[in-house]
Amino acid sequence: MREPGEWERHFPRVGQRIVRSVIAVALCFSVYFLRGKQGIPFYSALAVLQCIQPYQESTKVMARKRVTGTFVGAFWGLVMILIQIYVLGGSFSGTFAGYMLISLFTGVVLYSTVILNCKETAYFSCVVFLSIAVMHIADENPFLFVFNRVMDTLIGVGIALVINSVHTPGKRQNDTLFVSGIDDTILNSKSQLSPYCKVELNRMIDMGAYFTVSTIRTPASVREALPGVHFKYPIIAMDGAVLYDMNENAYLEKYEMSVEQAKTMVSFLEQEQFRYFTNVIVDDLLIIFYRTLLNKAEQGIFQTRKKSPYRNYVQTSDPVYDDVVYFLVVDEKEKVRQLYLKMQQQPWISEFRVELADSVNYPGFAHIKIYHKDATREHMLRKLQDLLHIEKTVTFGSVEGKYDVLISDSDRDDMVKQLKRKYLSLDI
Repeated sequence: MREPGEWERHFPRVGQRIVRSVIAVALCFSVYFLRGKQGIPFYSALAVLQCIQPYQESTKVMARKRVTGTFVGAFWGLVMILIQIYVLGGSFSGTFAGYMLISLFTGVVLYSTVILNCKETAYFSCVVFLSIAVMHIADENPFLFVFNRVMDTLIGVGIALVINSVHTPGKRQNDTLFVSGIDDTILNSKSQLSPYCKVELNRMIDMGAYFTVSTIRTPASVREALPGVHFKYPIIAMDGAVLYDMNENAYLEKYEMSVEQAKTMVSFLEQEQFRYFTNVIVDDLLIIFYRTLLNKAEQGIFQTRKKSPYRNYVQTSDPVYDDVVYFLVVDEKEKVRQLYLKMQQQPWISEFRVELADSVNYPGFAHIKIYHKDATREHMLRKLQDLLHIEKTVTFGSVEGKYDVLISDSDRDDMVKQLKRKYLSLDI
C-alpha cells in the first residue's frame, strides 16, 4: 500500500488552470444554448482554452491577441466573401484559381498584422481568415458565419477573463511579510520547483502578498533555483549578509567586514596554509577572488559557478581586503574541522560569524563561511521590515523550532499550501 502523500508524488494534483478551463468550457456551451444554438460553440471553447492562462495578466495579454487576430482575420474573410460573390459571381469557389486567390490573401492578412503592429496575432488572424475563406465561403449566408465567428470568439474571451479574475475567497493578509527558506522548503527533495508551487506562489504575489525568501544561497543561485518566480520585494541572501533586489539587480543592504577584520582573517588563513574564496561586492557586482585551486571541491565549485553572468571570478596573487562580504574555505572534512576549532580559540573570533558544514556535492569535503558578526538573517529581516514598513512577519522553514511554520514535506508543496492558509486566512 502506498504511503500517505505518495499518490501526489506519482500523479500531480489537479491545478486551478484545469478546473477553470473545465468550468469555462461548460459556460461556453451553456451560452450557446441560451443563444438558441446560434453560432458554433467550438470557437468559443477554443478561445477560452487559449485565454485561460496561469496568471491573470497573461490571460489579458492572450485575450488581446485573440480578439485582435479575430477582427483582422474576419475583416479579410469578409473582403474575400464580397469579392467571391459580387466581383467573381461565385465562380471561383472550390476551384484551383480560387485557392490561389485565398493563398494570395493569406499574405495580405499577414502583412496587415505588420502594418497594424500586431505581428503576434498573425497566426490567429490567418486561422480566422482561412476558416471563413476555405470552409464557409460557399455557405448559404456566409455573412452570418462571419458575424457568429466574431461573436463566438468574443464570448469565449469574455468568459476566460471573468473566470480567471475570480480568486479564492478570503481576507488577504496584506499587512504581513511572508518569508520562506528555499532548500527543503520551496524546493522538493530533488531540489526542483514544482509547477504547482511556481504558479500558486506567483498568483499570491500578484494578488498583493508580501513574499520573499531568506537563504544561504547567493542571488545568482536563487535565480537558478527559482526561475520564473515573480519576486517583487528584496530577498535576504548569503545567509543574511545581503539584501538584494532581484528586479533592479542591486544590493540594497550588506554587512561587510572592515579592512582590519579582513586582514586579520586573511593573515590567520594564510598562516594555517588554507586557500579561500574572497566574496566582494563592488557597484552591485559580486566579484569572487581566488588563487590557485588545488582540491577537486574548489575546482568543481569554480567550474560550475563561473558560467553565471551574476558571478565574476577573478584570479589574483594578492589578498583583497576591501568590501569583503564573506570568505569561503573548502577542503577535506577533517582539515576544515580542525581549522574551525582553532579559529574558535582566537581572541578576535567574536568579530565574526563562522559557519561550518559538510559539502553536499563533494563527499569527504567540508566548508567554512566567515561573515561579519552582524550578518544574520534575523538582522537583515529587520532591515527589510523597516524598508517595507511592515511589522508582522511569518517565516517558513524546515528546521524545527527556528521558524513560525515548520515545513516537514516539501515534496507535497506544503510551503505553498501553508502560505495560502496564512495569506488568505483560510482553513483549506
